[in-house]
Amino acid sequence: MGKIIAFNTFIEVKHLFINIHILAGVGEHPGQKRGKALQDLGIIQDAFLLTNHGLIEDYGEMKSIDFNEYAPAEVQDVSGQCILPCWVDSHTHLVFAGSREDEFVDKLKGLSYAEIAAHGGGILNSAKKMQEMDEDELVKISLHKLNELIKLGTGAIEIKSGYGLTPAAELKMLRVINKLKELSPIPVKASFLGAHTYPVHYRENHDGYINEILTEMLPVIAEQKLADYVDVFCETGFFSPEETKTICKEAAKYGMRPKLHVNQLNSIGGIEAGIELNALSLDHLETLTTNDIELLGSFEGGATLLPTAAFFLRMPYQPARALIDAGAAVTLASDYNPGSSPSGNMNFVAALSCIQMKMLPEEVINAGTINGAFALGLQNEVGSISKDKKANFIITTAVPSLAYLFYSFGSNHIAEVWINGEKFHS
Repeated sequence: MGKIIAFNTFIEVKHLFINIHILAGVGEHPGQKRGKALQDLGIIQDAFLLTNHGLIEDYGEMKSIDFNEYAPAEVQDVSGQCILPCWVDSHTHLVFAGSREDEFVDKLKGLSYAEIAAHGGGILNSAKKMQEMDEDELVKISLHKLNELIKLGTGAIEIKSGYGLTPAAELKMLRVINKLKELSPIPVKASFLGAHTYPVHYRENHDGYINEILTEMLPVIAEQKLADYVDVFCETGFFSPEETKTICKEAAKYGMRPKLHVNQLNSIGGIEAGIELNALSLDHLETLTTNDIELLGSFEGGATLLPTAAFFLRMPYQPARALIDAGAAVTLASDYNPGSSPSGNMNFVAALSCIQMKMLPEEVINAGTINGAFALGLQNEVGSISKDKKANFIITTAVPSLAYLFYSFGSNHIAEVWINGEKFHS
């Protein structure tokens, strides 16, 4: 860690970082990155960064710095270290009531998902625990998990409901997410995922549950302003493309734009439905046809890949290179949830994307920062080192290059995380 020097004894509001080995993700409000542009990671070597009142005020090459211009400020020498924007995790299920390691062991023993679900496992297991847990306790454990992710470099996040599956429990989840918005120093977006699966008593009555979503959940969510977005698990055995459109069109009346689970197991028209619905992002995308890839190449929203879910479920990884070549706005997120991706560590997501999906280091940084910001509608606040954006960034340990961060995937390369211009302490 570099030494800290203070200019004077005044109360500091400015922080000046000097001798930055590599300052990455630089650019004045860069656009969404697609195709070859995904490699265009603004980089300044031997750089400085100035923050003021929680925002990025200036940056540049060390040779151009005028220390008198930035006084008074607290100066931190980070020689040999890199600074990059915090991760923007645009797809998580962080609010859940209990872990599911028993099911993990069952899978190791050879049980299928269907067999586990038949014994009360899967999403319905999480729903039962969610319905039983006290709301204040849920806030407490969720805030702890969120703080752990911030320490791992996440500087903005989306959190979904979907483990409630009753009006009361879904509303409880969304209230918890909104409480996290109040308590957390990072931007938090809430997505309503009541259409995650069908409750047991609606398993043979899909129209009945959809009607409950439309008439008993969405109006209350809108009235209480509990959700920014709407999500649906569009998949065989869950919600069809037509059912997805029914729910999302009703949600659109309340100003909730879709962010959809599509093509995780089957290609059934979810991408076409998402494009028709003007979705902000289409997420998962493990199972893609040639036509699906072409559609995503011209889709304006984010094509969000969740490689840790594929890793945990031993599924084929998403065809990231084909999507990039097609011009898709490839985005990376953790899918943090208790069943299929029990980790919100975006550093591992990035390393896995390099190792298993052959993405370049510059591509994974862009996909997990600025493209993640676009997938949350937060591109004017976070996702890059840009003047007047939030000073949410990671300071690495001393490393030889950005590629080393993902090459040496088993080590913790985060020295400090700064949120709103202050070093984060949970």
